[in-house]
Amino acid sequence: MYVKVTNGLPEIYSIGQLRRDNPNTSFPRTLSEGTLASYNVFPLSPTDPPAYDYTKNVVEGTPELVGGVWTQVWSVSDASSEEIARRIEGQSAQSREKRDRLISQTDWWASSDLTMTAEQTAYRQALRDITSHANWPHLNDDDWPTKP
Repeated sequence: MYVKVTNGLPEIYSIGQLRRDNPNTSFPRTLSEGTLASYNVFPLSPTDPPAYDYTKNVVEGTPELVGGVWTQVWSVSDASSEEIARRIEGQSAQSREKRDRLISQTDWWASSDLTMTAEQTAYRQALRDITSHANWPHLNDDDWPTKP
């Protein structure tokens, strides 16, 4: 990942963009930092985005020069009520799909020629009741019942 500085303003940039912006220039496969600098292109030091949940929006901000190194920065803002509702709806659908898949994997337990154990019955009931879990629909792996 790179940054190109034009009129003092940095923008995210790539080697592919450099090649497209300079179609009449033959670049070597690997470009030195000196060659890149002659086109005002500099390496961008990546950073991890901050931790966030479904109530926040995280977007990549404008790179900043920190200690002589161009650094990736992130911006965090509150999500709108509509965005939050869409995210909850999407997560609910994903969690229901997982629940339905887990139940269907155990349907054979309930065939007429078998008798389910108490643990099997409890597991299937826990899957049916998962929508009343306190963390629903944002379930962690340990929120799901354990298959016997």
